[in-house]
Amino acid sequence: MRIGVPKETKTLEGRVALVPAAAGDLVKRGHEVWLEQGAGLKSGFKDEAYTKLGVKIAPDAAALYEKGELIVKVKEPIEGDLALLRKDHLLFCYLHLAPLPTLTKRLLDIGLTGIAFETVELDDGSLPLLAPMSVIAGKIGVQVGTHLLHQPEGGKGKLLGGLPSTERGKVVVFGAGQAGGNSAALAAAGGANVVVFEKRQDRMEEMMRLGNNVTALYPYDEVVAREVATADLVIGAVLVTGAVAPHVLTREMLKSMEDGSVVVDISIDQGGCFETSRPTTWKEPTYVEEGVIHFAVTNMPGAVPQTSSQAICAAILPWVNKLASGNWRDSKPLTRGINIEGGKLVHPALMGMKL
Repeated sequence: MRIGVPKETKTLEGRVALVPAAAGDLVKRGHEVWLEQGAGLKSGFKDEAYTKLGVKIAPDAAALYEKGELIVKVKEPIEGDLALLRKDHLLFCYLHLAPLPTLTKRLLDIGLTGIAFETVELDDGSLPLLAPMSVIAGKIGVQVGTHLLHQPEGGKGKLLGGLPSTERGKVVVFGAGQAGGNSAALAAAGGANVVVFEKRQDRMEEMMRLGNNVTALYPYDEVVAREVATADLVIGAVLVTGAVAPHVLTREMLKSMEDGSVVVDISIDQGGCFETSRPTTWKEPTYVEEGVIHFAVTNMPGAVPQTSSQAICAAILPWVNKLASGNWRDSKPLTRGINIEGGKLVHPALMGMKL
């Protein structure tokens, strides 16, 4: 099969879907792999690293999409990509369609088959292609939030870890999955007092094992409001597979926080889990509502493209191999991952979507 890897075009997105070694493995399996010129540069991979392994270079996006049958990219297609996608393309990438009706309608009109990384689901309900980027986003959420608390960034001027004679900072995390769990772990390791809201008992137990400065609680409305009011940093990492994220932080709760506090919405790719969230980019990553700094960048792992590209590629390569083999419909995880096909919505989480 001819596999095409285009250059990512989202604002300040530096990832590439296939690193050279992975592309070379696909070539060895008999596939023809095409890379758009310069697609790997922001991740630290020159075109020459690909060509020496048998990968062919397309001079521009138009040539890349013309050559490719299976299009493997990282982020959802935007305007330039949409103009080049065809009905016969098999698209494999993060799609996050639930909060994006306009994009969904465009893809349905094209009529292609779109399989979303974030909805490829194993029999146990786990999401293997979402997990690595969730881990990275969880860590970035704490790193960015810590920085935004600095007074020159508009923050309240608080050091999260504290030191003798000062108070520790307080971090509230919604969700103890891959993203939230890693946020909690990093914040706790930095010395902050951490409160994690989670409904699953096993995950609450896992959070408590992070240390004596971590508390895991069930998200009763009254308890959430109490803990948020005294938080310095709030991180949202709530997921319903393929669906719009539920709101767990209301505007009224936000009003109770001190000016200069920070909220980071990792769930923003699925619409955001804070009532006051709206998508931002790495070029303009923050805004202020009710005196609180909001960070809601929709491609958080794109800030560390070398790490992110290596991680996502290791996760997706076995599935790319299946897709390229031609008998991929025998794979239940991949068929569960189909979002759109033949002009129709396929994934259950999207079926009631208004277009």
